[in-house]
Amino acid sequence: MTDKPLSLLKKIGHQHYQESHGLHYDDFTVGDIYEHRPGRTITEADNTWQSLINLNTHPLHIDHAYAATTAFGKPLVSSLVTFSIIGGLSLASTSARAIANLGWNNIKLLKPVFIGDTLYARSTVMAKRPSATRPGEGIVTIQTHGLNQHQKTVLSWERSFLISLKTDD
Repeated sequence: MTDKPLSLLKKIGHQHYQESHGLHYDDFTVGDIYEHRPGRTITEADNTWQSLINLNTHPLHIDHAYAATTAFGKPLVSSLVTFSIIGGLSLASTSARAIANLGWNNIKLLKPVFIGDTLYARSTVMAKRPSATRPGEGIVTIQTHGLNQHQKTVLSWERSFLISLKTDD
């Protein structure tokens, strides 16, 4: 990571600061790695509620008796749940100031996630460029990995988002 200060606090008076949420385009440097903390332990409620909200009613996710008969022997956390949590974990230090998400690419589900697993996220800045059509804005591309408590990658993707440059506000 570079040694430049990031725009996380804005001075608004003598020893008085306003917390900022997220980074500006200027704060990103290709190659920087962000370890997103804290992690998030997956609960039964997370898996059941989110599976039902997403209308993912596959019994492997919500039926313990059925899941016991599968190769996993227990309910598997829905990939939509895992995707949502990893996305949320990575938001504050990547795209909290984004104007728009532009897309996710190369989404890979690499290992199963189970109730009780704790997930963490790590993002690497892959590319950035000024917007060709929107002055004062740029496009940042990151690669995010979701890791379990054993530091095994369970999910990865690349994501691009449109984000503003710093202003003197």
